[in-house]
Amino acid sequence: MTDPWARPTDQSPPAPTQELPPQPPAPDQPGQPVQVEQPAPEAPQPQDSSALAKVKKLFSDPLSVVLVFVIVVALVAAGVLGSELYARNRADQIVASTVECVVGDGAKASFDPLPPFLMQHISGHYTNINVETAGNQIREAKGMQVKLGIKDVRIKETADSSGTVGSLVADINWSTDGIRQTVADMVTLPFIGSAISDVRTNPSNGTIELKSLLGTITAKPSVVNKGISLQIVDLSAIGLSWPRETLQPILDKFTAQITEDYPMGIHADSVQVTDSGVVAKFSTTNAKMPKPADDPCFGKL
Repeated sequence: MTDPWARPTDQSPPAPTQELPPQPPAPDQPGQPVQVEQPAPEAPQPQDSSALAKVKKLFSDPLSVVLVFVIVVALVAAGVLGSELYARNRADQIVASTVECVVGDGAKASFDPLPPFLMQHISGHYTNINVETAGNQIREAKGMQVKLGIKDVRIKETADSSGTVGSLVADINWSTDGIRQTVADMVTLPFIGSAISDVRTNPSNGTIELKSLLGTITAKPSVVNKGISLQIVDLSAIGLSWPRETLQPILDKFTAQITEDYPMGIHADSVQVTDSGVVAKFSTTNAKMPKPADDPCFGKL
């Protein structure tokens, strides 16, 4: 019996497959894209995010270096300018406050622009200071204004002073109306009291006329005892006898109260009568500034 699962014996073995020789690459066909092998992308380098790396990167660019330099210079300049303005303003207030205390009126002070105030403050040597009062009064003298030019101030504590002033020049302007108010408030004449009602100036002969209802006193301003004195040159009274020897001491006391005994040896140099009043020049040189214990007005310096 034949095995149905047995391979037939009459079948020939399969013919061997013939290997084809290798074919040359086909020429490029028009219309077909050429595939080019791309190199594999490199792995990303780890970036250094540290502050040092950022600084190195910043300073590797010349433009960045210039910008940083400009910004730093601008910030420094702004800081110096701000300090200069603040210190200058503060010093103006201190000087003005000192002058206000001495004269009894409002005042404004300023330092010259050069040299810079901070340099002056560090050295303790202030070159030029300008002060102007409001013009309301100086001490009891109504309507009197002063402009001060102060130079070569050196702040240095010693046994008897808080510093020195190289020179101080004061230009004083006293209006006729201010003279009238002051004389009316401070001068009491015999028999009639404070009766001065008008003041007139005569620049041609340098005199002042103090007028009242009962007469006129003509006086000539002059420098006496380092202050301003009103020297009587003429008296005219209605029904009264006013001896010059009686009136002169009254006027001398009046002028001494308002023009003498200023600090640091400030004294009158000249006086002149104008159409609008009286102008005078006061000054001092190489003066010692009083210590606060001697003059409280200098306590803030």
